[in-house]
Amino acid sequence: MQLLQERGVRVAQIDEPQDFAGVAEEITNVANVLGVPESGAKMIATLQARLAAVPPGHRGRAIFWQARGFSAGPGSFGDAVLRKAGFVDVGTGRQMSVEALATDPPDVLVTEAAPAYPSLATDIVQHPALAAIPRRTVDPALLACPGPWSVGAVEALAW
Repeated sequence: MQLLQERGVRVAQIDEPQDFAGVAEEITNVANVLGVPESGAKMIATLQARLAAVPPGHRGRAIFWQARGFSAGPGSFGDAVLRKAGFVDVGTGRQMSVEALATDPPDVLVTEAAPAYPSLATDIVQHPALAAIPRRTVDPALLACPGPWSVGAVEALAW
């Protein structure tokens, strides 16, 4: 970044949002840098309308479980998505073993859609010991970088 700045390139550093309020702040900041605050305001209004349209409900305990057995935990964007979708996030924010999930299963195990090129790291979410736990999948593109598109993950989970 310093090299770009030294060469006269305008650089804006954007923090990664941890929730949808952070996404709205990110949109505002980027829109202001680009000189299109009205477009940012419209994008935020659309995001908020979509979130407001998610049917309320208590959908049970859920864990967002990812490659290598990592789970979303308190304060993460995955946690914010689960909560907006009506779940209680019981993830730890650390690796969770197959044994831990099989011993104390959540009501729903949320995983990312299977990648086109699976590996041992991604195959763990398909472990047969967890086959009885109800599943919901989310397109990983909705969560890779939190943004206004991430509301699609909330919509996909709120059935």
